[in-house]
Amino acid sequence: MSTAQNRTGAVADGGPGRAPARAARPAPTPARRALRRARTWLPGLLLVSPSILLIGVFVYGMIGWNTNLALSDKHAPIQEGEFVGLANFIALWQEARWPAAVGNAVVFTVVFVGGALFLGWLLGLLLDKGIRGEPVFRTLFLAPMAVSFIATGVVWRWLMNPAPAERATGLNALFVRFNLDFLVNDWWTAPDFGMAAMALPAIWQLAGYIMALFLAGFRGVPEELREAARVDGCSEWGVYRHVVMPQLRPVLLSAVIILGHMSLKVFDLIIAIAGQQIIADVPAVYMWAMVFEVRDPAKGATIASYLLFAVALFVIPYLVWTVRKERSEGR
Repeated sequence: MSTAQNRTGAVADGGPGRAPARAARPAPTPARRALRRARTWLPGLLLVSPSILLIGVFVYGMIGWNTNLALSDKHAPIQEGEFVGLANFIALWQEARWPAAVGNAVVFTVVFVGGALFLGWLLGLLLDKGIRGEPVFRTLFLAPMAVSFIATGVVWRWLMNPAPAERATGLNALFVRFNLDFLVNDWWTAPDFGMAAMALPAIWQLAGYIMALFLAGFRGVPEELREAARVDGCSEWGVYRHVVMPQLRPVLLSAVIILGHMSLKVFDLIIAIAGQQIIADVPAVYMWAMVFEVRDPAKGATIASYLLFAVALFVIPYLVWTVRKERSEGR
C-alpha cells in the first residue's frame, strides 16, 4: 500500500493526522436545567421579595378585605357580616348625600384639572421663551408643591372667608379696601359655585408642577422642527399649534391622569377649609364620616370601592396605552 493510502487510512481511522474525537456530553437532566434557571432569577426575586410581600399584604390584601366588607351587611363594628352582594352599592345611590357628594367631586375635578392644565401650560409657555431670571420664576412657581394640602387649606380658608364686608378677611377684605365690593362673594359656601371656589387652592398648589411637565415637553421639541416651520412661512402661533402642541400629547395625557386621580381622592384640603359641611361634601369626606363617626364599616368600604373604581378608570387606560406604545416603538 502506498504512503498516500496509509495516510488516508490513518486520517479516517483517527490516527496521527487527526485529533481524537471528544466524547459527547450527556444531556442535562431536568433538575440541572431548573437549577440553571433558578440561578438567573432567584437573586433578583430575593432582592424584591420584601417589597412584593408588603405590597401583597398592605395593597392587594387590603383591597380584597375592603371588597369583602363592601359585599357584606356589617353595618356595626361588632356585627358579624353576611354576604349581600351589590346591595350596598345600590343602596348608596338611594341616599341624598351620596349623589350630592359625587356631583361636588365632578365639579371639583373639572375645575381643578382644567384650571391647573391651563395655568401650567401658560406658565410653561412663558418660561419657554427664555425670559431673564427663569430659574427664580421656576422656583417660585414650584414652591407651593412643597406645602401640604392641610397647610394650604388653612391659609386659603382665611383667604376665602365668606364673612360679610365689615368682618371680611383675606380676598373679600382686599376687594372692600379697593372699592371692588361687586367682587365680594361667599366663596366655598356659595351653593352655586362653592366647589369651583374650593378648587382654587388646589390649582394654585399644582399649577407649578404642571408647568414643569409642560416646560420639559417644550424643551424636548427639536429646534429643527420649529425652524423648518418658520421657513415654510408659519407664524409663531402656528409653530406652537401645528408643531409644538402635537408633540405635547403624552405630557398632556400624563398631566390629566395625575390631576384626575388626585382630585378624586382629595380629602385633607376639603377638611381644612370646610370641615364636614354638607355643602362641600365629597366621597372621601363621606367615607371618613361613615367609618370613623357613624361606625358603618360596610358603607365606608362601599364608598372606598367606588373611589378605587373611579381612580382605575383614570389609570388603567393610561397604562394600557403606555404598554402598547412601548411595544410598537420597540418593533
